[in-house]
Amino acid sequence: MANLPPPSTIPSLPQEEQLKVLDTLFEPSPELHKLMIPVLANQPFSSYTALIEAVGGRMSALSAPNSPIDRDVLFGILGSHPRLGRAPANPEHLSELSKKEQAQLNQGAEEQAEKLRALNAEYEEKFPGLRFVTFVNGRSRDLIMVEMRQRIDRGDGEKEIEETIQGMCDIAKDRARKLQSHI
Repeated sequence: MANLPPPSTIPSLPQEEQLKVLDTLFEPSPELHKLMIPVLANQPFSSYTALIEAVGGRMSALSAPNSPIDRDVLFGILGSHPRLGRAPANPEHLSELSKKEQAQLNQGAEEQAEKLRALNAEYEEKFPGLRFVTFVNGRSRDLIMVEMRQRIDRGDGEKEIEETIQGMCDIAKDRARKLQSHI
């Protein structure tokens, strides 16, 4: 999707187009589709920020530790995000914007790339079902790895869920801002 439609038109779009908007802002996720189809079809949004905050709110509502079914849905959504600095096993699953964002982190020395792969593995072992997500926003691989190390060492799974949701929403807001500037 090269451009985003005006957010107020989303409820009137065919469902396929509504899901393309979600996939552009976030990452393709059947769980996110299922969660948001009723919202996109019935709730008008005055801005993409409002839409993204609605998605974030719905994801946060799934995070209660006493609801394993909701957590499974949430982890399916959060797990749709690609690992930082790593080529995905299924590149067509990545959004075009994610491919561009990942390209920045895939530059540099192989030693750094290996360290990032090891940190991803350590993170996912520490927080089963999660992927490390942060709004890169032009930061270097080194700075991202410092943040990863801090979050791994903190060891707070509930805080990780919260930060992952926030990171996905921050990324989505940045994507919306970039794509709306082309309209």
